[in-house]
Amino acid sequence: MLDLVAKKLFLTKGKGVHEDRLTSFEYALRDAGIAGTNLVLISSIFPPHAKLVSRKEGLKLINPGQILFTIYSRNQTNEPHRLTAASVGIAQPKDPNRYGYLSEYDSFGQSEKQAGDYAEDIAAQMLASSLGIPFDIDKSWDEKRQQWNISGQIYKSSNITQTAIGNKDGKWTTVFAAAVLIV
Repeated sequence: MLDLVAKKLFLTKGKGVHEDRLTSFEYALRDAGIAGTNLVLISSIFPPHAKLVSRKEGLKLINPGQILFTIYSRNQTNEPHRLTAASVGIAQPKDPNRYGYLSEYDSFGQSEKQAGDYAEDIAAQMLASSLGIPFDIDKSWDEKRQQWNISGQIYKSSNITQTAIGNKDGKWTTVFAAAVLIV
């Protein structure tokens, strides 16, 4: 039987600018280092026992033409000077036998920190819900982290976020962020 549970995953991001919308996306994938692959968008589970590796190490594990299972966010604009963001949030449980969550989030007008924090909050909220931990997304960062510490069940959360300001000449500007699973 084919085992498709990822053993490793890595985070990557990129941005691209071009007159053509699709080519702008291609340039963002090139910037992320994964343009020569076939992306399959999947739902948001961080597999049990999977190891988060560096982008550099992850890129060494893929080959041109390879099918890559990804959780990704992308956003595009051709509006000059419009701030755009794409983010993937991660929440890992303390128990490595349990699965965690990844979230995709895109926005306009938010800084890298704002978009990244929100994506991280979404992932943490999904994990907390699956663990039976109360989670109030409207609480401050410190209050949420204190809830996690009290429960002792959430190991860590993080995010990867790409932002860009729309090209001044109205060319398509694409932002892309992804978690790439290696099976």
